Amino acid sequence: MQPLSDIRVLAVTVFLAGPFLSTTLARFGAEVIKVEIPGIGDSVRNIGPFAGPDGVHATRQSDLDIATKFLKRTQGVKSITLNLKDPEGRRLFLELAKESDVVVENLAPGTMKRLGLGYEDVAAVNPGIVYCSISGYGQSGPYSSDPAHDHQIQAMAGMMDINGQPDGPPTRMGIFVSDLVTPLYAAYSILGALRHREQTGEGQHLDASMMDTLATLMFMEPLEEALAKGQPVRAGNDSRTSPTGLYRTRDADIIVTVAGAGQWTGLCNALDAPELLADERFGPGADRARHMTEIRAAIQDRIGKLTCAEAVALLKKFDVPVAPVRSIGEAMADEHFYRRGTLKPMQHGALNETVEGGIVVGFPVLFSSGPLPDLAGAPTLGMHNAEILGGMLGLDEENLRNLRERGII
Repeated sequence: MQPLSDIRVLAVTVFLAGPFLSTTLARFGAEVIKVEIPGIGDSVRNIGPFAGPDGVHATRQSDLDIATKFLKRTQGVKSITLNLKDPEGRRLFLELAKESDVVVENLAPGTMKRLGLGYEDVAAVNPGIVYCSISGYGQSGPYSSDPAHDHQIQAMAGMMDINGQPDGPPTRMGIFVSDLVTPLYAAYSILGALRHREQTGEGQHLDASMMDTLATLMFMEPLEEALAKGQPVRAGNDSRTSPTGLYRTRDADIIVTVAGAGQWTGLCNALDAPELLADERFGPGADRARHMTEIRAAIQDRIGKLTCAEAVALLKKFDVPVAPVRSIGEAMADEHFYRRGTLKPMQHGALNETVEGGIVVGFPVLFSSGPLPDLAGAPTLGMHNAEILGGMLGLDEENLRNLRERGII
């Protein structure tokens, strides 16, 4: 299934957010052409470790070595090189934009406009273009010109304030959440804009802000109510209002969820603790949130006598949501992900080989019409210059050689 097989995307993307958007569109069949700086490319290409003909190394050993980060983030994408600071490079970019449906970029706000390649410039040659910009704070607003990565965005959006232990410092989430979720919002916004173009013939500019994305995620929760009631917003692994949380068994940690009266009853029955149900402070309808310290201590006392396997089996028997807290290595090795195609062996684009020990992500949604096709491995720098510039723009080898000699590609 390749529903975007008739869509061509021109991408000026770096680091994580833009490339993740690109590979997401490629996964649905779009032809994605990544424009990189001649001789340099995306800076992620130079951040080790590297994978190539002789395996994985901390430093680059050959021209075919590609950074493993790049291999993960740029699956299914074609690479061309263009010097966008050169008038001829800009002209070639606009020629490619004429033949494209979508332009995506995640450079600092105003960069593409200063190059003469902003939305207005591209729309002048292709009025139907869908042009998507991803940035930390957006293309407008009081912070738009401030430099930012995921760390700053989590801090500014308030997300760090709700992560961590109540008596500890604010804590950043362990993944680059704004870099990863914003491209997903951008991807389905692009699909909406393409549908709008289908209906009206109009293209448009999409302005995706990483901080706005985090605010959208966070304030789906009633944090304003917690603040109004004087409740702490930082609860660590626990819930502010229920005994949901992390508990230690004899040999490992487990995470337990108690989302309502039925699960509270199930937990008490599983732990053979009828006195907890009988206690008027804890029973159905009681304000258990006021007595979390006592409740958690009672639950921990009972769970602490069990092994992890015993606790998980027992709570599942009583329909209480529970799971062991696994290491990254344990999760990564779970056959569940490979059977469903969520994780796959890493592919090297130029070598067309599997990288020993490397993994890439697949897609977390299964379609009844059939699986999405596997993506090609990430390309070497400028790997598709002849295919794209020659095939799309009709440049012959002499033209391409001249452009290389002038540093334009």
